[in-house]
This record gives sequence, structure tokens and C-alpha cells, in this order.
Amino acid sequence: MRYRLYYWPEIQGRGEFVRLALEDAGAAYDDVARSKAGMAEMMAVMNGKGGQHPPFAPPFLEAGKLVVAQVANILFFLGPRLKLAPRDEAGRLWLHQLQLTVTDFVKEIHDTHHPIAGSLYYDDQKTEAKRFTHYFLKDRAPKYLGYFERVLASGGPYLLGRRLSYGDLSLFQLVAGLRYAFPAAMQRIERKLPRVVAVHDKVAARPRIQAYLASKRRLPFNEWGIFRHYAELDS
Repeated sequence: MRYRLYYWPEIQGRGEFVRLALEDAGAAYDDVARSKAGMAEMMAVMNGKGGQHPPFAPPFLEAGKLVVAQVANILFFLGPRLKLAPRDEAGRLWLHQLQLTVTDFVKEIHDTHHPIAGSLYYDDQKTEAKRFTHYFLKDRAPKYLGYFERVLASGGPYLLGRRLSYGDLSLFQLVAGLRYAFPAAMQRIERKLPRVVAVHDKVAARPRIQAYLASKRRLPFNEWGIFRHYAELDS
């Protein structure tokens, strides 16, 4: 199977959680929107070309004639196929639950720079962003990351125990992105997260991930994606 991933070509964004799974598994895939005329093709699929179930927004994945949207849903589909999820139903659902928690966290991370409206520029909501981010870094980020720390403490060294899953790849991306966005705050927060940090380091050292991070396929963090660094927010 050669997969076709559709996501905005300039940012890591939510699509990166899917890319990491594909890259770690050594799966064959096309990052469609980065190709010539790829954006037009992506918009055509979103507008219902060739199917009765158009996705609301990227990322979405084509696997043959099947189109799957939403990060957690895509990973739930890919996990068993890429050997990044358990075979048993209970294990798959537990992993899916963890990934949905990642989804909730990502929404709050996005809101640190767009707490009012996605249609407004950051500069139009800077005052609100400062207030939101203060409480995000004080309360919410430690709560989410502390939850994953407790999950790891119950078995470890990975979220599901001894075997890496797509959940660990997503946890790596959370840590990497938050370090970019809030380097000063993360130094403080990470002191209570040795297991979460260890998962980040283990994932970064995996041969395929290491090669991917060093390649041009891995877009750099920037101020258009989910994880954005604004010095005035990092406290």
C-alpha cells in the first residue's frame, strides 16, 4: 500500500502526527499538497471530488479508495497496519483514548496564540493570548503532561508498556513543539516529567525518525503552525 497524505505544505501542524507514524514505520507515502498542483488536488477532495464523505479539513489520508480524516482517526486506522498499535480491541481503544487526549491538548496549545478567533491575526489578540498562555503554562500544560507521566509510571518505558506505539510518537511531537514554543517554561515544567522526556529522547534516537528529522521532509517549526514561539508568551 502506498498512502497519500493531504496537509498544508508550509507547516508541520496536525499532519506531523501522521507523518511521524508513516516515517517510523518506513511506509511508502506521498505528501500530496507539497507536489505540483497538489493544493488543487487537496481542495478538490475536500469539496467532494470522488466521494460522498468529504473531509472537513486536512489532514486526511487516502488508502486505496478509502479516505480517512482527523488525526486520531487516521492513526487508529494506520496503527495496526504499521504495527504501531496493539492487536487486541481493548489495547487499541486505550491507545485511541490517549491519542484523543493529545487532540484535546493540541487544541489548547493552538489557543495560546489564537484564543479569540482563528480568523484574526495574533497581533489582534495579543492581550488575550498573554492571559490565556499564563494559565496554560501554569495549569494546563503541567496537567496534560503530568497525566502522560502517570501513564508511563504505571508500566513504561512507553505509554503501552514495553512496546512503542503511535502514541509515543505523538508524545515526542508534543515535547518537541512545546520546547520550540515555550523554551523557558518547558525547562521548568520538564523537571517533573522524567518519563515523558525519556520517551521523547527514545523516539528521537530511532533510526528512521533520526533520518527523518535530518531530512528536508521534516519542515522546521515556524510561526504559522500550531507551535509558535512568541517571546512575550514564554514565562
